[in-house]
Amino acid sequence: MADWEIQAKGRLAGEITIPGDKSVSHRAVILGAIAKGVTRAWGWLKADDVLRTISAFRMLGVEIKVGDELVIKGAGKAGLKPANQIIDLGNSGTGMRLISGVLAGQNFQSALTGDETLQRRPMKRIIEPLSKMGARIQSRENGLAPLTIRGGNLHGIDYQMPVASAQVKSAILLASIFAQGKTRLTEPSPSRDHTENMMEYFGATLIRSGLKIEFVCGQELSGRDLQVPGDISSAAFFIIAGLIVPGSEVLIRSVGLNPTRTGILDGLKMMGADIEIQNARLASGEPVGDLLVKSQGLKAAEFKGDLIPRLIDEIPILAVAATRAKGTTVIRDAKELRVKESDRINAMATELKKMGAKVEELEDGMVIEGQATLKGAEVFSHQDHRVAMSLAVAGMAASGQTKVRSVEWVDTSFPGFLEKLNRLVA
Repeated sequence: MADWEIQAKGRLAGEITIPGDKSVSHRAVILGAIAKGVTRAWGWLKADDVLRTISAFRMLGVEIKVGDELVIKGAGKAGLKPANQIIDLGNSGTGMRLISGVLAGQNFQSALTGDETLQRRPMKRIIEPLSKMGARIQSRENGLAPLTIRGGNLHGIDYQMPVASAQVKSAILLASIFAQGKTRLTEPSPSRDHTENMMEYFGATLIRSGLKIEFVCGQELSGRDLQVPGDISSAAFFIIAGLIVPGSEVLIRSVGLNPTRTGILDGLKMMGADIEIQNARLASGEPVGDLLVKSQGLKAAEFKGDLIPRLIDEIPILAVAATRAKGTTVIRDAKELRVKESDRINAMATELKKMGAKVEELEDGMVIEGQATLKGAEVFSHQDHRVAMSLAVAGMAASGQTKVRSVEWVDTSFPGFLEKLNRLVA
Protein backbone atom coordinates (compact mmCIF):
# COMPACT_ATOMS: atom_id res chain seq x y z
CA MET A 1 0.00 0.00 0.00
CA ALA A 2 1.48 3.34 -1.10
CA ASP A 3 1.11 6.60 0.85
CA TRP A 4 1.77 10.28 0.16
CA GLU A 5 3.19 12.82 2.60
CA ILE A 6 1.97 16.33 1.73
CA GLN A 7 3.46 19.51 3.18
CA ALA A 8 2.35 23.02 2.19
CA LYS A 9 5.37 24.77 0.66
CA GLY A 10 3.99 28.10 -0.45
CA ARG A 11 2.58 29.34 -3.73
CA LEU A 12 2.22 27.32 -6.92
CA ALA A 13 3.54 28.73 -10.19
CA GLY A 14 4.28 27.56 -13.71
CA GLU A 15 2.57 25.69 -16.50
CA ILE A 16 1.66 22.04 -16.95
CA THR A 17 0.03 19.66 -19.34
CA ILE A 18 -2.26 17.03 -17.95
CA PRO A 19 -2.97 13.46 -19.05
CA GLY A 20 -5.36 12.81 -21.91
CA ASP A 21 -9.06 12.70 -21.21
CA LYS A 22 -9.97 9.29 -19.84
CA SER A 23 -13.48 9.32 -21.27
CA VAL A 24 -12.24 10.20 -24.76
CA SER A 25 -9.36 7.70 -24.54
CA HIS A 26 -11.73 4.83 -23.69
CA ARG A 27 -13.99 5.74 -26.59
CA ALA A 28 -11.08 6.11 -29.03
CA VAL A 29 -10.07 2.51 -28.28
CA ILE A 30 -13.62 1.13 -28.39
CA LEU A 31 -14.78 2.90 -31.54
CA GLY A 32 -11.44 2.36 -33.25
CA ALA A 33 -11.68 -1.36 -32.49
CA ILE A 34 -15.11 -1.78 -34.10
CA ALA A 35 -14.52 0.61 -37.02
CA LYS A 36 -13.26 -0.31 -40.47
CA GLY A 37 -9.68 0.75 -41.11
CA VAL A 38 -6.96 2.17 -38.89
CA THR A 39 -7.43 4.62 -36.03
CA ARG A 40 -4.48 6.59 -34.66
CA ALA A 41 -4.77 8.52 -31.40
CA TRP A 42 -2.32 10.99 -29.87
CA GLY A 43 -2.37 12.29 -26.31
CA TRP A 44 -4.27 9.26 -25.03
CA LEU A 45 -4.30 8.48 -21.31
CA LYS A 46 -1.64 5.89 -20.45
CA ALA A 47 -3.32 4.78 -17.23
CA ASP A 48 -4.58 1.46 -15.94
CA ASP A 49 -8.26 2.02 -16.78
CA VAL A 50 -7.54 2.65 -20.46
CA LEU A 51 -4.90 -0.08 -20.64
CA ARG A 52 -7.57 -2.51 -19.40
CA THR A 53 -9.83 -1.49 -22.28
CA ILE A 54 -6.96 -1.99 -24.72
CA SER A 55 -6.28 -5.43 -23.22
CA ALA A 56 -9.97 -6.34 -23.53
CA PHE A 57 -10.06 -5.64 -27.27
CA ARG A 58 -6.78 -7.42 -27.85
CA MET A 59 -8.42 -10.45 -26.22
CA LEU A 60 -11.33 -9.95 -28.66
CA GLY A 61 -8.94 -10.19 -31.60
CA VAL A 62 -8.15 -6.54 -32.35
CA GLU A 63 -4.58 -5.58 -33.22
CA ILE A 64 -3.53 -2.55 -31.12
CA LYS A 65 -0.06 -1.00 -31.03
CA VAL A 66 0.70 0.93 -27.85
CA GLY A 67 3.17 3.82 -27.77
CA ASP A 68 3.04 7.62 -27.70
CA GLU A 69 0.78 7.08 -30.70
CA LEU A 70 -1.99 4.52 -30.23
CA VAL A 71 -2.60 2.55 -33.45
CA ILE A 72 -5.76 0.43 -33.69
CA LYS A 73 -6.41 -1.84 -36.65
CA GLY A 74 -10.20 -1.88 -36.59
CA ALA A 75 -12.07 -5.17 -36.87
CA GLY A 76 -15.26 -3.62 -38.22
CA LYS A 77 -18.72 -4.60 -37.01
CA ALA A 78 -18.31 -8.29 -37.74
CA GLY A 79 -14.65 -8.83 -36.86
CA LEU A 80 -14.53 -9.36 -33.11
CA LYS A 81 -13.70 -12.87 -31.88
CA PRO A 82 -14.57 -14.63 -28.61
CA ALA A 83 -12.06 -14.06 -25.81
CA ASN A 84 -10.49 -17.26 -24.53
CA GLN A 85 -10.69 -16.10 -20.91
CA ILE A 86 -12.62 -13.76 -18.61
CA ILE A 87 -12.04 -10.09 -19.46
CA ASP A 88 -10.81 -8.26 -16.36
CA LEU A 89 -11.55 -4.50 -16.38
CA GLY A 90 -9.80 -3.82 -13.07
CA ASN A 91 -11.27 -0.66 -11.51
CA SER A 92 -12.85 0.72 -14.69
CA GLY A 93 -16.59 1.26 -14.54
CA THR A 94 -16.46 3.06 -17.89
CA GLY A 95 -14.69 0.11 -19.47
CA MET A 96 -17.13 -2.45 -18.12
CA ARG A 97 -20.30 -0.56 -19.03
CA LEU A 98 -19.23 0.51 -22.52
CA ILE A 99 -17.66 -2.80 -23.49
CA SER A 100 -20.85 -4.53 -22.31
CA GLY A 101 -22.69 -2.56 -24.99
CA VAL A 102 -20.30 -3.83 -27.67
CA LEU A 103 -20.45 -7.44 -26.41
CA ALA A 104 -24.25 -7.33 -26.33
CA GLY A 105 -24.10 -7.15 -30.11
CA GLN A 106 -21.81 -10.16 -30.65
CA ASN A 107 -23.09 -13.63 -31.48
CA PHE A 108 -20.85 -15.27 -28.88
CA GLN A 109 -20.65 -15.39 -25.10
CA SER A 110 -18.32 -13.20 -23.05
CA ALA A 111 -17.53 -12.82 -19.36
CA LEU A 112 -16.48 -9.58 -17.65
CA THR A 113 -15.10 -9.04 -14.17
CA GLY A 114 -13.19 -6.40 -12.21
CA ASP A 115 -11.59 -5.69 -8.87
CA GLU A 116 -13.48 -5.69 -5.58
CA THR A 117 -14.56 -2.05 -5.90
CA LEU A 118 -15.84 -2.51 -9.46
CA GLN A 119 -17.76 -5.58 -8.31
CA ARG A 120 -19.66 -3.32 -5.89
CA ARG A 121 -20.74 -0.82 -8.56
CA PRO A 122 -24.26 -1.01 -10.06
CA MET A 123 -24.53 -2.71 -13.46
CA LYS A 124 -28.29 -3.19 -13.46
CA ARG A 125 -28.58 0.21 -15.14
CA ILE A 126 -26.98 -1.23 -18.32
CA ILE A 127 -28.32 -4.77 -17.94
CA GLU A 128 -31.93 -3.58 -18.20
CA PRO A 129 -31.74 -1.68 -21.52
CA LEU A 130 -29.32 -4.14 -23.15
CA SER A 131 -31.64 -7.01 -22.19
CA LYS A 132 -34.56 -5.12 -23.73
CA MET A 133 -32.52 -4.95 -26.93
CA GLY A 134 -32.23 -8.75 -26.95
CA ALA A 135 -28.99 -9.54 -25.10
CA ARG A 136 -28.94 -12.19 -22.39
CA ILE A 137 -26.95 -11.04 -19.40
CA GLN A 138 -26.29 -12.85 -16.14
CA SER A 139 -24.90 -11.16 -13.05
CA ARG A 140 -24.54 -11.56 -9.33
CA GLU A 141 -27.43 -10.51 -7.11
CA ASN A 142 -28.70 -6.95 -7.61
CA GLY A 143 -27.00 -6.65 -10.98
CA LEU A 144 -23.38 -6.75 -9.81
CA ALA A 145 -20.32 -7.97 -11.72
CA PRO A 146 -19.01 -10.42 -12.82
CA LEU A 147 -21.22 -10.37 -15.92
CA THR A 148 -21.82 -13.06 -18.52
CA ILE A 149 -23.13 -11.69 -21.80
CA ARG A 150 -24.63 -13.67 -24.64
CA GLY A 151 -25.28 -11.21 -27.45
CA GLY A 152 -26.49 -11.04 -31.00
CA ASN A 153 -29.81 -10.45 -32.79
CA LEU A 154 -30.33 -7.05 -31.19
CA HIS A 155 -33.04 -4.54 -32.07
CA GLY A 156 -33.23 -0.83 -31.37
CA ILE A 157 -35.29 0.46 -28.45
CA ASP A 158 -37.13 3.54 -27.27
CA TYR A 159 -35.66 4.15 -23.84
CA GLN A 160 -36.40 6.75 -21.20
CA MET A 161 -33.24 6.83 -19.09
CA PRO A 162 -34.02 6.90 -15.35
CA VAL A 163 -30.72 8.67 -14.55
CA ALA A 164 -28.47 10.97 -16.56
CA SER A 165 -25.54 8.66 -17.27
CA ALA A 166 -23.12 8.94 -20.16
CA GLN A 167 -22.03 5.36 -19.55
CA VAL A 168 -25.55 3.94 -19.84
CA LYS A 169 -26.27 6.09 -22.90
CA SER A 170 -23.01 4.97 -24.47
CA ALA A 171 -23.66 1.28 -23.81
CA ILE A 172 -27.01 1.53 -25.62
CA LEU A 173 -25.58 3.49 -28.56
CA LEU A 174 -22.67 1.06 -28.95
CA ALA A 175 -25.05 -1.92 -28.86
CA SER A 176 -27.18 -0.16 -31.50
CA ILE A 177 -24.28 -0.25 -33.95
CA PHE A 178 -24.82 -4.05 -34.04
CA ALA A 179 -28.63 -3.92 -33.96
CA GLN A 180 -31.47 -3.55 -36.44
CA GLY A 181 -34.15 -0.87 -36.48
CA LYS A 182 -33.89 2.44 -34.67
CA THR A 183 -32.90 3.51 -31.16
CA ARG A 184 -34.40 6.55 -29.45
CA LEU A 185 -33.02 7.74 -26.12
CA THR A 186 -34.35 10.42 -23.78
CA GLU A 187 -32.21 11.68 -20.89
CA PRO A 188 -33.63 13.31 -17.74
CA SER A 189 -30.85 15.93 -17.95
CA PRO A 190 -27.72 16.40 -20.08
CA SER A 191 -24.78 14.04 -19.57
CA ARG A 192 -21.39 14.11 -21.26
CA ASP A 193 -21.65 13.56 -25.01
CA HIS A 194 -18.20 12.25 -25.99
CA THR A 195 -19.69 9.06 -27.45
CA GLU A 196 -22.08 10.97 -29.70
CA ASN A 197 -19.31 13.36 -30.80
CA MET A 198 -16.89 10.56 -31.56
CA MET A 199 -19.46 8.38 -33.34
CA GLU A 200 -20.15 11.34 -35.63
CA TYR A 201 -16.40 11.91 -36.07
CA PHE A 202 -16.11 8.24 -37.12
CA GLY A 203 -18.82 8.75 -39.73
CA ALA A 204 -22.10 7.84 -38.00
CA THR A 205 -25.25 9.96 -38.22
CA LEU A 206 -27.19 10.80 -35.05
CA ILE A 207 -30.13 13.15 -34.66
CA ARG A 208 -29.79 15.15 -31.45
CA SER A 209 -32.54 17.40 -30.18
CA GLY A 210 -32.32 18.65 -26.61
CA LEU A 211 -32.42 15.61 -24.36
CA LYS A 212 -33.37 13.23 -27.18
CA ILE A 213 -31.11 11.16 -29.43
CA GLU A 214 -32.22 9.14 -32.44
CA PHE A 215 -29.91 6.63 -34.13
CA VAL A 216 -30.56 4.37 -37.10
CA CYS A 217 -29.04 1.07 -36.04
CA GLY A 218 -26.40 -0.87 -37.92
CA GLN A 219 -24.26 2.02 -39.17
CA GLU A 220 -20.63 1.27 -40.06
CA LEU A 221 -17.82 3.37 -38.58
CA SER A 222 -14.55 4.31 -40.32
CA GLY A 223 -11.21 4.65 -38.54
CA ARG A 224 -9.88 8.18 -38.00
CA ASP A 225 -6.85 10.05 -36.68
CA LEU A 226 -7.61 11.96 -33.50
CA GLN A 227 -6.02 14.10 -30.82
CA VAL A 228 -7.21 13.34 -27.28
CA PRO A 229 -7.59 16.58 -25.25
CA GLY A 230 -6.38 16.96 -21.69
CA ASP A 231 -8.84 15.69 -19.08
CA ILE A 232 -10.71 18.51 -17.35
CA SER A 233 -11.46 16.16 -14.45
CA SER A 234 -7.69 15.86 -13.93
CA ALA A 235 -7.19 19.59 -14.52
CA ALA A 236 -9.73 20.33 -11.75
CA PHE A 237 -7.23 19.38 -9.04
CA PHE A 238 -4.71 21.93 -10.34
CA ILE A 239 -7.39 24.56 -10.96
CA ILE A 240 -8.53 24.42 -7.35
CA ALA A 241 -4.99 24.15 -5.99
CA GLY A 242 -4.20 27.33 -7.91
CA LEU A 243 -7.28 29.05 -6.52
CA ILE A 244 -6.85 28.17 -2.84
CA VAL A 245 -3.05 28.22 -2.32
CA PRO A 246 -2.23 31.92 -1.74
CA GLY A 247 -0.12 33.72 -4.34
CA SER A 248 -0.44 30.99 -6.98
CA GLU A 249 -0.58 31.38 -10.76
CA VAL A 250 -0.87 28.25 -12.91
CA LEU A 251 -1.33 27.77 -16.66
CA ILE A 252 -2.85 24.42 -17.67
CA ARG A 253 -2.34 23.59 -21.34
CA SER A 254 -4.70 21.88 -23.84
CA VAL A 255 -7.66 21.09 -21.58
CA GLY A 256 -10.82 19.58 -23.07
CA LEU A 257 -13.67 22.09 -22.78
CA ASN A 258 -16.65 20.00 -23.91
CA PRO A 259 -19.72 21.89 -22.56
CA THR A 260 -21.06 18.69 -20.97
CA ARG A 261 -17.85 18.52 -18.90
CA THR A 262 -17.25 22.15 -17.92
CA GLY A 263 -19.65 22.16 -14.99
CA ILE A 264 -16.63 22.58 -12.73
CA LEU A 265 -15.79 25.89 -14.43
CA ASP A 266 -19.40 27.03 -14.16
CA GLY A 267 -19.50 25.98 -10.51
CA LEU A 268 -16.30 27.82 -9.67
CA LYS A 269 -17.62 30.91 -11.47
CA MET A 270 -20.63 30.75 -9.12
CA MET A 271 -18.08 30.85 -6.30
CA GLY A 272 -16.53 34.01 -7.73
CA ALA A 273 -13.54 32.44 -9.48
CA ASP A 274 -12.17 34.20 -12.56
CA ILE A 275 -10.48 31.57 -14.75
CA GLU A 276 -9.17 32.79 -18.10
CA ILE A 277 -9.57 30.55 -21.17
CA GLN A 278 -6.81 31.14 -23.72
CA ASN A 279 -6.15 29.75 -27.21
CA ALA A 280 -9.62 28.18 -27.61
CA ARG A 281 -9.73 25.71 -30.52
CA LEU A 282 -11.13 22.40 -31.79
CA ALA A 283 -9.26 19.07 -31.66
CA SER A 284 -10.86 16.08 -33.41
CA GLY A 285 -14.33 17.46 -32.82
CA GLU A 286 -13.79 18.40 -29.16
CA PRO A 287 -13.30 22.00 -27.92
CA VAL A 288 -9.93 22.62 -26.25
CA GLY A 289 -8.23 25.56 -24.55
CA ASP A 290 -5.56 26.65 -22.07
CA LEU A 291 -6.65 27.68 -18.56
CA LEU A 292 -4.93 30.45 -16.59
CA VAL A 293 -5.69 30.20 -12.87
CA LYS A 294 -4.71 32.72 -10.19
CA SER A 295 -5.33 32.42 -6.46
CA GLN A 296 -8.34 34.37 -5.25
CA GLY A 297 -10.97 34.44 -2.56
CA LEU A 298 -14.01 32.24 -3.11
CA LYS A 299 -17.57 32.56 -1.87
CA ALA A 300 -20.00 29.79 -0.98
CA ALA A 301 -22.61 28.62 -3.48
CA GLU A 302 -25.40 26.08 -3.84
CA PHE A 303 -24.96 23.28 -6.37
CA LYS A 304 -27.93 21.18 -7.46
CA GLY A 305 -30.14 20.15 -10.36
CA ASP A 306 -28.94 19.97 -13.95
CA LEU A 307 -25.46 21.25 -13.05
CA ILE A 308 -24.64 18.14 -11.01
CA PRO A 309 -24.22 15.63 -13.91
CA ARG A 310 -21.81 18.10 -15.53
CA LEU A 311 -19.49 18.17 -12.50
CA ILE A 312 -20.22 14.85 -10.80
CA ASP A 313 -16.60 13.65 -11.00
CA GLU A 314 -15.28 16.98 -9.72
CA ILE A 315 -17.43 17.22 -6.58
CA PRO A 316 -14.73 15.72 -4.30
CA ILE A 317 -12.27 18.47 -5.23
CA LEU A 318 -15.06 21.07 -5.27
CA ALA A 319 -15.71 20.12 -1.64
CA VAL A 320 -12.08 21.05 -0.88
CA ALA A 321 -12.62 24.46 -2.50
CA ALA A 322 -15.77 24.90 -0.39
CA THR A 323 -13.76 24.49 2.83
CA ARG A 324 -11.86 27.66 1.90
CA ALA A 325 -14.82 29.72 0.63
CA LYS A 326 -16.65 32.43 2.56
CA GLY A 327 -20.03 31.17 3.72
CA THR A 328 -21.75 27.78 3.64
CA THR A 329 -21.75 25.69 0.46
CA VAL A 330 -24.58 23.23 -0.21
CA ILE A 331 -24.32 20.30 -2.66
CA ARG A 332 -27.56 18.43 -3.46
CA ASP A 333 -28.90 15.95 -6.06
CA ALA A 334 -25.56 14.11 -6.07
CA LYS A 335 -26.64 10.71 -4.73
CA GLU A 336 -24.81 9.13 -7.68
CA LEU A 337 -21.60 9.84 -5.74
CA ARG A 338 -22.49 7.03 -3.35
CA VAL A 339 -21.96 4.39 -6.06
CA LYS A 340 -18.69 5.57 -7.57
CA GLU A 341 -15.33 3.90 -6.83
CA SER A 342 -16.18 4.70 -3.23
CA ASP A 343 -19.09 6.38 -1.46
CA ARG A 344 -17.59 9.77 -2.26
CA ILE A 345 -20.03 11.72 -0.10
CA ASN A 346 -19.07 9.74 2.99
CA ALA A 347 -15.39 9.56 2.04
CA MET A 348 -14.93 13.32 1.59
CA ALA A 349 -17.03 14.24 4.62
CA THR A 350 -15.13 11.78 6.82
CA GLU A 351 -11.63 12.75 5.71
CA LEU A 352 -12.12 16.53 5.53
CA LYS A 353 -13.46 16.47 9.09
CA LYS A 354 -10.15 14.91 10.16
CA MET A 355 -8.44 18.00 8.72
CA GLY A 356 -10.66 20.40 10.66
CA ALA A 357 -13.36 21.12 8.10
CA LYS A 358 -17.00 21.41 9.14
CA VAL A 359 -18.93 19.09 6.83
CA GLU A 360 -22.46 17.73 7.23
CA GLU A 361 -23.21 14.64 5.19
CA LEU A 362 -26.58 14.59 3.39
CA GLU A 363 -28.19 11.63 1.69
CA ASP A 364 -27.57 13.26 -1.69
CA GLY A 365 -24.72 15.65 -0.97
CA MET A 366 -22.96 17.77 1.64
CA VAL A 367 -23.18 21.03 3.56
CA ILE A 368 -19.72 22.58 4.00
CA GLU A 369 -19.00 25.53 6.25
CA GLY A 370 -16.26 27.61 4.65
CA GLN A 371 -13.10 29.39 5.76
CA ALA A 372 -12.04 26.42 7.85
CA THR A 373 -8.47 26.34 9.12
CA LEU A 374 -7.27 23.09 7.63
CA LYS A 375 -4.69 21.12 9.56
CA GLY A 376 -2.55 18.26 8.42
CA ALA A 377 -3.85 14.82 9.38
CA GLU A 378 -3.66 11.17 8.42
CA VAL A 379 -6.41 10.56 5.88
CA PHE A 380 -7.48 7.60 3.75
CA SER A 381 -8.23 7.37 0.02
CA HIS A 382 -11.12 4.88 0.42
CA GLN A 383 -9.53 3.09 -2.58
CA ASP A 384 -10.63 5.99 -4.77
CA HIS A 385 -8.30 7.96 -7.05
CA ARG A 386 -10.34 11.19 -6.94
CA VAL A 387 -10.60 11.14 -3.16
CA ALA A 388 -6.82 10.64 -2.88
CA MET A 389 -6.00 13.55 -5.21
CA SER A 390 -8.57 15.84 -3.57
CA LEU A 391 -7.07 15.20 -0.15
CA ALA A 392 -3.58 15.90 -1.52
CA VAL A 393 -4.76 19.32 -2.70
CA ALA A 394 -6.34 19.94 0.71
CA GLY A 395 -2.96 19.09 2.22
CA MET A 396 -1.31 21.79 0.09
CA ALA A 397 -3.60 24.35 1.75
CA ALA A 398 -3.29 22.94 5.29
CA SER A 399 -0.84 23.64 8.08
CA GLY A 400 1.47 20.81 9.06
CA GLN A 401 1.88 17.51 7.29
CA THR A 402 -0.91 15.49 5.68
CA LYS A 403 -0.47 11.76 5.08
CA VAL A 404 -2.77 10.31 2.41
CA ARG A 405 -3.00 6.54 2.79
CA SER A 406 -3.48 4.01 -0.02
CA VAL A 407 -2.81 6.21 -3.05
CA GLU A 408 -1.96 3.43 -5.51
CA TRP A 409 -5.48 3.84 -6.91
CA VAL A 410 -4.43 7.16 -8.51
CA ASP A 411 -2.65 5.22 -11.26
CA THR A 412 -6.05 4.26 -12.69
CA SER A 413 -6.47 7.82 -13.99
CA PHE A 414 -3.42 10.02 -13.31
CA PRO A 415 0.00 8.37 -13.03
CA GLY A 416 2.56 10.91 -11.79
CA PHE A 417 -0.03 13.24 -10.23
CA LEU A 418 1.98 14.16 -7.13
CA GLU A 419 5.14 14.80 -9.12
CA LYS A 420 3.26 17.28 -11.31
CA LEU A 421 1.77 18.98 -8.25
CA ASN A 422 5.18 19.25 -6.56
CA ARG A 423 6.78 20.67 -9.71
CA LEU A 424 4.48 23.68 -9.43
CA VAL A 425 5.79 24.65 -6.01
CA ALA A 426 7.48 28.00 -6.62
